[in-house]
Amino acid sequence: MKRIAVVEDEVYMREELCDMLQKDGYLVEAITEFEDAARLLAALRPDLVILDLNLPEISGFQICQELKNKTAIPVLVLTSRDQVKDELQAFQLGADEYLTKPCRKDRLLARVSNILKRYEGRTNLIEGPDFLLDQQTYTLYIHNTSVVLPKNQGKLLVALLSGGDALVTTEQLCMALWGTTEYIDENALQVNLTRLKKTMSALEMKQRIVAVRGMGYRLEARCLYEAALAHDRTVLPLASVAAGRGLLLRCHSLDF
Repeated sequence: MKRIAVVEDEVYMREELCDMLQKDGYLVEAITEFEDAARLLAALRPDLVILDLNLPEISGFQICQELKNKTAIPVLVLTSRDQVKDELQAFQLGADEYLTKPCRKDRLLARVSNILKRYEGRTNLIEGPDFLLDQQTYTLYIHNTSVVLPKNQGKLLVALLSGGDALVTTEQLCMALWGTTEYIDENALQVNLTRLKKTMSALEMKQRIVAVRGMGYRLEARCLYEAALAHDRTVLPLASVAAGRGLLLRCHSLDF
């Protein structure tokens, strides 16, 4: 039985949606902690999310973006916002369908059924900003082609993607690679990470692996990563000159 998560702050609308979907044979979960909705949804792994945009504490746009950065869960936006710009923004963030309120029951159920059919067999896929990754075969679908990653590279990429924007510790990566943290081999981990970095660069992926010294690793958008490198190249020479002249250089004075 398919499971659908409903993210809606209006109590009457939420109850009506849940009742309608349950009567049509779906398991339904209502999400009411909106600020933490993306994390809850990623952990819940429903077959579909029905998402309102006008929510307290956080925008539905942000939830959609965060969820799509972490998972391949389909999102149906159901909102009172009927402006074309809102619809386009939702699609740009990865939404699969956009319906405006009020919406006929049969129309909504038809769209729900259609999305679920489109996603049949895609439960093993993780969706990135410009690619899909099969968690079982480690096949990467990118730029209208597919590449089968070596097993260790695939395991590392799955672990990093599952972390979203959050830090993934060295222990977590070792667990993903070898199933244990009892014997952490930093050199072996570095070798595998270097190979994955080269693969991602060769495929011109939009994300890069960034090390956080003494803590772990995370995926970061390419533009942010390159900006940080440019910042480091600027600060170090200036800092050396300043030290030679007995000056104190404040890093926050440099914009990047």
